[in-house]
Amino acid sequence: MSNPPTNQETGVERSAPGSGERLVYVMPEQGFVGTADEISLRELWGILWRGKWIIIAVTAAFAVASVVYALAQTEWYRAEVLLAPADERSAQGLGGQLGGLAALAGVSVGGGGSIEPIAVLRSREFARAFIADFDLVPVFFHKEWDAENNAWLGDDPEEHPEIRDAIKYFHENVLKVGEDRDTGLVTLAIEWTDPEVAAEWARELVVRLNEGLRARALNEAETNVSFLQTELGQTSVVTLQQSIGRLLESELQKLMLARGNEEFAFRVIDAASPPKERVRPKRALIAVVGTMLGGMLAVFIVLMSHAIRGKGTSLTA
Repeated sequence: MSNPPTNQETGVERSAPGSGERLVYVMPEQGFVGTADEISLRELWGILWRGKWIIIAVTAAFAVASVVYALAQTEWYRAEVLLAPADERSAQGLGGQLGGLAALAGVSVGGGGSIEPIAVLRSREFARAFIADFDLVPVFFHKEWDAENNAWLGDDPEEHPEIRDAIKYFHENVLKVGEDRDTGLVTLAIEWTDPEVAAEWARELVVRLNEGLRARALNEAETNVSFLQTELGQTSVVTLQQSIGRLLESELQKLMLARGNEEFAFRVIDAASPPKERVRPKRALIAVVGTMLGGMLAVFIVLMSHAIRGKGTSLTA
């Protein structure tokens, strides 16, 4: 009786036909344990050790370059103002009676919460007025501005920065606005290269925001009062006179609250002061990351050189 056929590659032994089939798992031979492409940790360490001077040189070059780059970066400072919505405080500041009347009349005292003031603060029109009043377009793009001749560099006027470019730069790089949903507090931050200027701009933006919304509310209330007074004088229906009188009282209270409150939209909880420490660049982090990238690149170069040399040797053989 002949021996059953054996498949050593799969480790399966099959019995002769008619006697049933059974599976027998055979231990693989030593030749199947490893391949020529595998490398031990000792061999890896040997490769890296032989290329240690390459690793040291590349890592040191990246470390020096990252330090030089970090030192060459312009320092930016962050001045912050902590604000609170002034709607509820405005009514309380003029006494409990006026505040109660305003609440009964459904009057939104102050800026009507923080939604509208924040929207105005982030608007392009608000930024446009601020940039135009302070003439900040040449300041933002000083590298393209010739201060001596008071003109832009370059001959093509279409390539010169304009107010729309300055608004985009202002929103992306200078102005930062954040709101705490739990407390309702708003943080207005200005990031700039001069700490004194950053604090000045932050304070100025708060003043402009309060004054702008206050003037808008005053104008709206005065228009409403004038209209209601005209309507009240033209009607003789008692019920209509009473309704107009209640509306007129509400608008008059709104007018009083706006006139007597300079911090109309936001109250300043913590005023801006010139920061002492820069917010960027983070020079230590840049140096560490640059050094690590250099080390990883150096290890990669050494391993790739070894692999290329190994392939070249096998092809020659």
